[in-house]
Amino acid sequence: MLNFKSVNIIAGLTIMILLIGYSVYNVSLWLVFMVFIIWLFLTVSGSAFIGWNYHLKSLNSNPKTPHNHVAITFDDGPNPEFTPKVLSLLKTHHAKATFFCIGKHIELFPDIFKSIIENGHTVGNHTYSHDHAFGFFSTEKVISELQQTNAIIKQQTGLGIKLYRPAFGVTNPSIKRALKVTKLQSIGWSKRSLDTTNLSEKKILKRITKNLKRGDVILLHDTSEKTVIVLEQLLLFLQKQNMESVTIDTLFNMKAYA
Repeated sequence: MLNFKSVNIIAGLTIMILLIGYSVYNVSLWLVFMVFIIWLFLTVSGSAFIGWNYHLKSLNSNPKTPHNHVAITFDDGPNPEFTPKVLSLLKTHHAKATFFCIGKHIELFPDIFKSIIENGHTVGNHTYSHDHAFGFFSTEKVISELQQTNAIIKQQTGLGIKLYRPAFGVTNPSIKRALKVTKLQSIGWSKRSLDTTNLSEKKILKRITKNLKRGDVILLHDTSEKTVIVLEQLLLFLQKQNMESVTIDTLFNMKAYA
């Protein structure tokens, strides 16, 4: 499987051979340029698509689960308007979910954050700031963000967090090194809803439910009325399909807290 290390080795060796060919056999330098472009494309794409596991290993789905389970996950909360609505729907349909929360939002809405846990759901780290430039942060800054959020959660609930959802799904070598230090497990997804875009509720629901299978991890955001509407329809769909939404730790048979 292609990953950052193997692609670097292949690209480096190829460029070295081409440079030798250029000096000895007058091989065109355009070939070197093309190899570099391919390397750049793979590296940028690998950083953007968490399912590639290009820079680090994320848990994106568990097709080997013996149960008819999927995991609904929510990013970017807690939100004072929409998280309570999401919790109410989950409770009505006897469903469990995982909430990857932003540290500064936990500070603003601690009671809503605690209510997520009190309702039997799992929580995880989704950075402190969710800064749009997070993918360009240094290793030290990434570590600081993750540790800050972990500390807030520990102070609020006493829980030691083990699960991490990369901001925007972006991964890179700095984040890989930071996860090694903080001992957090990256959680990705196999069903990206795009519920934060201009897509209609109908199209979002179709994206999620098309070819939905046991072990899938669904990405939603508890930050809009649109998602609340989609969630209600999704839960009804799961019920008809005899599928159950469980927490990430249940789906992967792992511990969510240290």
